[in-house]
Amino acid sequence: MSSVLADLCRYPIVQAPMAGGASGPQLAAAVSEAGGLGFLAAGYKTADGMYEEIKQLRGLTSLPFGVNLFMPQPENADPAAVEVYSHQLVGESTWYETPLGDVQGSADDGYEAKLAILVDDPVPVVSFTFGCPSRDVLDAFDRAGTFTVVTVTTAEEAQTAQWCGADAVCVQGIEAGGHQSTHRDDPQTDGTGIGLLSLITQVRETVQLPVVATGGLMRGSQIAAVIAAGADAAQLGTAFLVCPESGANVLHKQALTNPLFVRTELTRAFSGRPARGLVNRFMREHGPYAPAAYPQVHRLTAGLRKAAAAVGDAQGMALWAGQGHRLARELPAGQLVEVLIAELDAARTASAPGSTS
Repeated sequence: MSSVLADLCRYPIVQAPMAGGASGPQLAAAVSEAGGLGFLAAGYKTADGMYEEIKQLRGLTSLPFGVNLFMPQPENADPAAVEVYSHQLVGESTWYETPLGDVQGSADDGYEAKLAILVDDPVPVVSFTFGCPSRDVLDAFDRAGTFTVVTVTTAEEAQTAQWCGADAVCVQGIEAGGHQSTHRDDPQTDGTGIGLLSLITQVRETVQLPVVATGGLMRGSQIAAVIAAGADAAQLGTAFLVCPESGANVLHKQALTNPLFVRTELTRAFSGRPARGLVNRFMREHGPYAPAAYPQVHRLTAGLRKAAAAVGDAQGMALWAGQGHRLARELPAGQLVEVLIAELDAARTASAPGSTS
């Protein structure tokens, strides 16, 4: 690992910030206590809600942790397209006996208020999704002593992050579960993302920043592979989703290894932004028609997703998952970190010069 990352965690393992309830204080604390870097997901939370979770986490561990923020999104959704999609979802509303959500509201996810809290009462690490902050914002975190990470999906986005003063980049391959963290949401590029190993190399040859690699990683041998490809650390999300400390819905956890769900796809069906999840009925029926409209579609479907979970219907939920989901292991987060490190060490030993294995 780079020297700065090594100061933040004993092992090159970062727990991905999974918005929507999975990445709370319990999971982040367990990972940090085990020697990895735990993360809180501030996306979809109010600024006060984020701060309450930070206080809870500080009460659970004195070790470094991170907080992830969503960047504000441009107001460029087509209202007519959102209206058409809402009509398509009327049957879902009737089936789940719940109204569709109100699409109106700010698209900034409380960004400025969250920044103010994090600069005033700094945390060790802050990462960003869906874009890159301005140099002024990153400079303010630098003065506060906070290590900053910008999530990128192309070498060009990594270059922007370096220009703006980020301390590191989180390189997200197309294999990753949940939302693709593209800086610009362009429907013309849907499904054209780059595989993680290729992307690591492209970013390494473009910028001089530490690299955290993420996307479909579930085993220590895969962590060894991305480190060999040039990454300083690996970020895992789906692998930690099934841990008892994860706040993910039990139906979501069970679905990851349920043979009923055989593959993942990128879809806009639930949020209006491309996100990888297990293919279920909702995705099949509505994915082809969902507009590029985030967070409007997210708000529109929020009640439906909650109602589906309440009645135990995984076919109506957003089951975010990376391509390696079938490799999920239901272990306590601390134990999972230990197993991953043992696998990483074994892979390194096997590939060492003179190894007979």
